[in-house]
Amino acid sequence: MIKVNDLKNGIVIEYDGKLMQIQEFMHVLQNKVAYVRVKMKDLRTGAVMETALKGSDSAFKRCFIEKRPMQYIYADGGNYVFMDNETYEQVEIPAERLEWEKNFLKEGMNVDIQYYESEILNISLPDKVSAVVKTEPAVAGNTKTNSLKDAFLESGYLVKVPMFITDGEEIIVSTIDGSYVSRAK
Repeated sequence: MIKVNDLKNGIVIEYDGKLMQIQEFMHVLQNKVAYVRVKMKDLRTGAVMETALKGSDSAFKRCFIEKRPMQYIYADGGNYVFMDNETYEQVEIPAERLEWEKNFLKEGMNVDIQYYESEILNISLPDKVSAVVKTEPAVAGNTKTNSLKDAFLESGYLVKVPMFITDGEEIIVSTIDGSYVSRAK
């Protein structure tokens, strides 16, 4: 059990039956009343919630999230299949749970899958990934400006790239916001 005054960023607690990860917290003293303002993220749905907790509120159950390194193998219809790097056990995650992540997954990529007890919560991608793009050639005269053009990753995800990027070139893309970072070396 963890008390309100011991909450820290990144800690996962059970709050109203939900698995909530503390994103921000602030101790506040207002009109001689002390409380903690907390911003939490539901690890099952991704919803973010803000609330105020009094120091006298009861303690919360602390939940420990396990990360297992796994390798993405293939997509099978509506599921994505991952293999545990140690036990070779395979797990399937429904495509609707990986709406953002599927834009950057490549066969053979290593990711961390987060578990709570035996429940799969989500996957953690690397911050940046390399991908081959399909794009149109630059228009003559536009290569000297900061103009951007459309390029599509192997997954079909659209990213804006500088005009000098050519069709079939490998680039680095941020998995946080989906933006172009640089050419791959």
